[in-house]
Amino acid sequence: MAWQRTQTHFLALSPAALWEVLRDPARVPEWHRAIAGLRPHEVPATAGTLLDLVPAGKLIGKVHSATAPPAVVTSVGEGTSITWRQPQPGGHLMVNWSLRKVKGGTELTQRVSVSGAASAVFERTAARPIASNFAENCARLYTLAGGRATQQLRVVIAGGHGFLGARAAADLFCRGHEVVILTRSVRPDNPYTQIRWDGKTQGPWSTSLYRAGRNTAVLNLAGELVDMPPTKSNVALLRNSRVDSTLALVDASRAAPAPLAAFLQSSTTAIFADAGEQRLTEESALPAGARALPQMTGVARPWEEAVVGANAERLNILRTSLVFEQESPLVDRLSLLAGVGLGGPVAGGEQWVSWIHLADWLRVIRAALGLEENLSLPGGVIHLAAPHPVRNREMMEALRAKVAPGPLRRFALPTPRPVLAAGAVVLNTDPALGTTGRHVTSTVLAEAGFEFEHPDFETALGQILD
Repeated sequence: MAWQRTQTHFLALSPAALWEVLRDPARVPEWHRAIAGLRPHEVPATAGTLLDLVPAGKLIGKVHSATAPPAVVTSVGEGTSITWRQPQPGGHLMVNWSLRKVKGGTELTQRVSVSGAASAVFERTAARPIASNFAENCARLYTLAGGRATQQLRVVIAGGHGFLGARAAADLFCRGHEVVILTRSVRPDNPYTQIRWDGKTQGPWSTSLYRAGRNTAVLNLAGELVDMPPTKSNVALLRNSRVDSTLALVDASRAAPAPLAAFLQSSTTAIFADAGEQRLTEESALPAGARALPQMTGVARPWEEAVVGANAERLNILRTSLVFEQESPLVDRLSLLAGVGLGGPVAGGEQWVSWIHLADWLRVIRAALGLEENLSLPGGVIHLAAPHPVRNREMMEALRAKVAPGPLRRFALPTPRPVLAAGAVVLNTDPALGTTGRHVTSTVLAEAGFEFEHPDFETALGQILD
């Protein structure tokens, strides 16, 4: 297989409820935003049924409709799965959706693959769009299949349109919790309640932190992306976007008639800046003086301090390491470098990389909200980092083994510090993102008995990219 992606998502519904939607290809556009049409030539669709596929997007939709033959349903497992194939020049695109009953609901697995002589082209134009945004598509499917907020927890997410926020929203929503997104720009096709805010001042959004008869928690992920040069003005932008939004949420919590059930404050393991060979846990002291880089410690320390005084029954500061999962900007950029022969060690490659798989990140979030059975986490600082950090060179070797063609799997051009600095200017980013390192783990998670689903980097990467 030239390219494939597999993803699984939990939904708090029975397989039968989900199958009522999945069994009809014509309903796919109602929940899957990459597909504008999938009309079956006969109903009900069975193995051999032809389908008229129309990809989303005016141009590609028109071109595909005018040039491509019909897709075909290749198999239907009544109540459990449906697979269809779209012929492509010299190959095909294959999509499978399958259901598996688990405790409390159903796991939906989506498998998308493309093969053939032109697979590199169709991977980008057809396969990747269909594989993308799976979590949010599942949230739409959940609503379509009759899912609703059946649990007592409301979760207000600031920064809910970012990579982590969108995944947390879909995960909680599909488990039956009410999700409210605080946003500067409302998205019309978003499946959650959205409330406008400016991230600074109080307004009508402030009342969203209280709902009579329901417990409300806040997950604060708001802040500008760190991918920018560390100029004085940019550092101020990074710091203020985090501190201002946190202070606004804290003020709103203090004005609410009852305490929040939980306030989960995002932070970053980059608060330790460039830590060399130090072994860092929640008990480790923060760097000071010249070691406290302004764009790292100088942003994260006041970010954490801003949450002091929040009116909440429990407060956690969640220092997140690099999060690996399909579609993350981090994985996309690193995979691109590794795939074109630039995936060698960066600045020598000895710097430590602390990381976590998205599935484990989500479990920590749920545990901090009190939603993980038989797992209780204390308040305070928690490091969201897998137990086995890797060196930069090890990370790049593992990536090359998965995405680089032929000889580039064994060898790739290294990126010395001067080259990285020059490239950072061209890409308008911060070279310290590649040259600094931290060996960060969590004693809090270990003592709580948290078992990582993905503790080792190579196996985690295999799950993401295979």
